[in-house]
Amino acid sequence: MLQKEVKVLIFSLLLTTGILGIGLWLFLPKITGIPNIKSPDNNGLNNNNQSITERISFGEKIFSPGDISLAKKDAIKAIAAKNYEPAIANFTAALKLKPNDPESLIYLNNARIGLTKSYSIVASVPIGTDPNAALEILRGIAQAQNEINTTGKINGIPLKVGIANDDDNPEISPQIAANLVKNPEVLGVVCCTTSDSTLAAGTVYNSGKLVTISPTSTSVKITNFSPYIFRTVPSDFMAARSLVNYMIKTSQKKKAAVFFNSQSGYSQSLKSEFVSSILLEGGEVTAEFDLAQANFSASQSVEQALGQNAEVLMLAANTETLDKALQVVQVNQKRLTLLAGDDVYTLKTLEIGREQAVGMIVAVPWHIDGDSKSDFPKKSRQLWGADVSWRTALSYDATRALIAALETDPSRAGVQKALLSPKFSSTGAAGEIRFLPTGDRNTSVQLVKIVPGNRSRAGYDFEPIPKN
Repeated sequence: MLQKEVKVLIFSLLLTTGILGIGLWLFLPKITGIPNIKSPDNNGLNNNNQSITERISFGEKIFSPGDISLAKKDAIKAIAAKNYEPAIANFTAALKLKPNDPESLIYLNNARIGLTKSYSIVASVPIGTDPNAALEILRGIAQAQNEINTTGKINGIPLKVGIANDDDNPEISPQIAANLVKNPEVLGVVCCTTSDSTLAAGTVYNSGKLVTISPTSTSVKITNFSPYIFRTVPSDFMAARSLVNYMIKTSQKKKAAVFFNSQSGYSQSLKSEFVSSILLEGGEVTAEFDLAQANFSASQSVEQALGQNAEVLMLAANTETLDKALQVVQVNQKRLTLLAGDDVYTLKTLEIGREQAVGMIVAVPWHIDGDSKSDFPKKSRQLWGADVSWRTALSYDATRALIAALETDPSRAGVQKALLSPKFSSTGAAGEIRFLPTGDRNTSVQLVKIVPGNRSRAGYDFEPIPKN
């Protein structure tokens, strides 16, 4: 009898413990604010359980990867404590140790402003997931900020720049956008790196009536997307038209096979625009190959293209499928003419493609030797100690556009109105900056050809083709 009562007691305790455990599991998140799953919510938490405010800094946080000098760490602590004189001294020391660090230059300029009146913009970049691209973009923004703040400012008012780490995540970028929209001091944003993130965040910027300018998003979906979304990079429509024009009129070829990634908005956009353009010019697309397919074979695809009498291979690859595109280059053995979009415009293409890539034509937004009249290449070399990329040039242009708009009317409504005005014009790294009513920049792309050379130190270079 006693044993039976003990068993009943134990069972009752276990049952009670289980009920309490379930209750705690259900209600503990409401008490602590910790969600059960790592997904976006309405409390400013992103899928890494990191507060959105922790992803935004005007000098109080370090986002750049790699070793951080003691001087930079001390500068961050000083600026966070609003001790601007030691912050200035330490950021200056940090830049002597690492002169190509755009984060330190931006924060140095912010520290110089201190508590005085300023106009603020924010750069939303993927510094957590693609630090190289993020730093290239930040160098352009830092150079524009440094120039304006040391040469008269914006009608006497300096420019302050914030940095937001969006990880190029279409779930995180809208949350950052929502935070910036709520901050009345932010008058403009340079965002985002890829078209998917730009479109995701763009909905929030549009509803919040906060202008954002993308230096790198090329999808045609961004055209006419919002009266508050602009870009300084040419769209995929322009890139496709230029490549088709070269193929039909210069190379005298009409049949092309296209390689693309069905999982990439950029890749699909470029592929679709290329197909439309070639049909309009009387050409033919003999085959389309999806680089994202698990059973994709470079050798079988090239042989199929040859069997269908293709004369050209068009590589609309994105970064994730670049390796497969370069396999196509190797297998092709220079038998068919090669064309490509700007994601192929990398050192990796030169290093791996080598002789088999010679002659490839790539549509790029900007080349450092594309305009002999521009003084931007010289100034950027002096500031950063090396040649800069197209991302740096076009983020510089995005910042210059915001500066010019702020000079006209330093308000959110004023910035948008200025950029849409037919009279708006500014000078950037890639020449004149003017926008169409669609938000697209009124400019053309630069075609480059892979040739033997020593600039890249890979034995091959991208050489600009003179514009007609």
